[in-house]
Amino acid sequence: MTMSRYPILFSPIRLGPVKVENRIVFSAHLTNYASNGLPTAQHAAYYASRARGGAGLIITEEHSVHPTDWPYEKMIHAWKPEVVSGYRLITDAVHQYGTPIFAQINHNGGQGSGMYSRLPLWAPSPVADPLFREVPLEIDEEKIEEVIASYADVALRCKQGGFDGVELQCSHSSIVRQFLSPATNLRSDQYGGDLENRARLLLEITEAVRHAVGEEMAIGVRLCGDELIEGGTGITEAVEVAKMIEQQGVVDYINTSIGVATATLFTIEASMQFPPGYALFIPSAIRYATNLPVVGVGRIKDPQQAEKALSEGYCDLVGMVRAQIADPDFANKAANGTPEKIRLCLSCNQECVGRMGLNRWLGCIENPRTGKESHLPPRPARTRKRVLVIGAGPGGLQTAIAASSRGHEVLVLEATPHPGGQIRLAASIPHRAELFDLVRNQMNTIAELGVKILYETPGTLRSIKEIDPSVVVVATGSIPQRPSWLPAHLYFQDHIQAGSATSLSHPHPVTTFSEQQLPGVRELYPPSSGGPDKLDADSVEEPIMASRTVAVDVRHVLEGMATPRGRVVIVDDLGFHQATSVAELLADRGCSVTVTTSAMIVGQDLGITLDLEGWNMRAAAKGITQLTELVPEGISEGEIVFLHHPSGNRLVLPADWVVLAVPPEPSESLYFELIEEGIETYRVGDAVAPRKAHAAVLEGNAVGEML
Repeated sequence: MTMSRYPILFSPIRLGPVKVENRIVFSAHLTNYASNGLPTAQHAAYYASRARGGAGLIITEEHSVHPTDWPYEKMIHAWKPEVVSGYRLITDAVHQYGTPIFAQINHNGGQGSGMYSRLPLWAPSPVADPLFREVPLEIDEEKIEEVIASYADVALRCKQGGFDGVELQCSHSSIVRQFLSPATNLRSDQYGGDLENRARLLLEITEAVRHAVGEEMAIGVRLCGDELIEGGTGITEAVEVAKMIEQQGVVDYINTSIGVATATLFTIEASMQFPPGYALFIPSAIRYATNLPVVGVGRIKDPQQAEKALSEGYCDLVGMVRAQIADPDFANKAANGTPEKIRLCLSCNQECVGRMGLNRWLGCIENPRTGKESHLPPRPARTRKRVLVIGAGPGGLQTAIAASSRGHEVLVLEATPHPGGQIRLAASIPHRAELFDLVRNQMNTIAELGVKILYETPGTLRSIKEIDPSVVVVATGSIPQRPSWLPAHLYFQDHIQAGSATSLSHPHPVTTFSEQQLPGVRELYPPSSGGPDKLDADSVEEPIMASRTVAVDVRHVLEGMATPRGRVVIVDDLGFHQATSVAELLADRGCSVTVTTSAMIVGQDLGITLDLEGWNMRAAAKGITQLTELVPEGISEGEIVFLHHPSGNRLVLPADWVVLAVPPEPSESLYFELIEEGIETYRVGDAVAPRKAHAAVLEGNAVGEML
């Protein structure tokens, strides 16, 4: 193998008794693959695929050490003796590739719920977690001894199950971190007070675990370097704890983390709004203060970033989870000198972190095999077909990949000069550029497979008949749809379809408001005569409407067909990045922006992908106003009228422009034309029903594999 491009990344290192052949760590993360509290065949297949792909070290998701710790449904209950057979299934599958595998063991303490266990939570002090809001039981010294013994028992069980080491989670969601933190440890006994006392539980657990497993297993500790909460542990105390761990002499390495899993989770599983390597200051500080090998993390997504982190001394190993969720062969591709073939992670958090938050099994927006490794891959097709795909968005491209991989001859027609569909537009927005890696990755595979794409070639009934394919897959996406409350003559899209408009902008300047007028909501209906003056049609580039207020879709803005200025009201009926991203874009251009929604939160689905906190901070910094529980009813001169549905009042916002983030409609006419002609036809993605990108990828893959 050619490893000269990344000499440190592909050099071996020892973690106590365990030799690790390279520095790439598939760190612990939740999967929701457990069944009845036990490991499954899917666990084994999932970890084995990353071992086969070249990972240097695999660390499993957390295993609960005690019956009082059951914060989510599909958790591995390591306190059950019957887990050992499942452990053997996992370790045997991974060891066949010569890869060491460690088990992470943990008790989540007060960061959980008694919903599943029907037991009180255990914690150092009765401090309720801000997410779960359940006051835990302050455990006494007898129960502390029980916790310590449970860690030792589970560590021994891991040894019996064939693991090469255990890692104690003392980081973002752990009773040990809660003992370490002055924010959650309010005790006055020998386990509270100064740092030495707060670290006592950790050191007693590591001592007990070493005694239980002996010297032939590695032991690691994952520390939180900065909780990012008021009164919590910071980097200075984290370094002191690391020194105590080293001085004790029973731990072989330190893994690192940032944030608290329920209060500052968005910093732990950071989306693309965070720069790569954002948390490397933590392993750097610990590595400088100790001689133990240190694992660094922080959205490191390609081998060059990993090599740089190692060469510049930030860490000794690099935790790369989502990078290997997206591409199990990440390490081998880097080692073989073909990093350009790596399916780069988008850090979109939609199907990995997002699915975990919805209590579903882990997947990946761009890798349909993630979460299905235990299923046999599709066999080559018995009969080679001529497959025609209409549309080169993510659904169409994935259809082409899956169909070509089965041996079919595939041709793709794309009406525009570029691939990507709406992903290309979405990636043009601030903080969203990495989303286009989805298309880049698909296009790399398309090139490897030799699939031909004809650009600026719309799929029509006539052209399709001339090509005479065996089967057609329609991936034509969706088109903006005028909401029912908006008259047709006030909607830009209707004029585009009628051929009477190509672009639109307003020349008037931004209007400012006094502090009393902001956010500009007024209880007026009908609108008062004191609103903004009517804008003459001659001052608009296209004579679309007599009213000053123009209604356009978010796509019109991103495509450059409309250039809003002045007072812009955005209607968010989608609850995802469409409204919030365009709001930032327009605020950056100098617009006075208000985002409204009928929901209780603007961009409510951003919470699932951990983008909500970043959006709120940036919105405040950019002066973007957010108004909730408002249902739009219509537009009049210079104003948009809303119903405030909790109160029944009608409210009016001044608006020079209204930008709509509303449900689109499927572009499905071609599909029905082909069906009427008796041509074997399928459709995928938004052409079926407009949804998020993962649906298009999954459907494209399913149809391509079915052909």
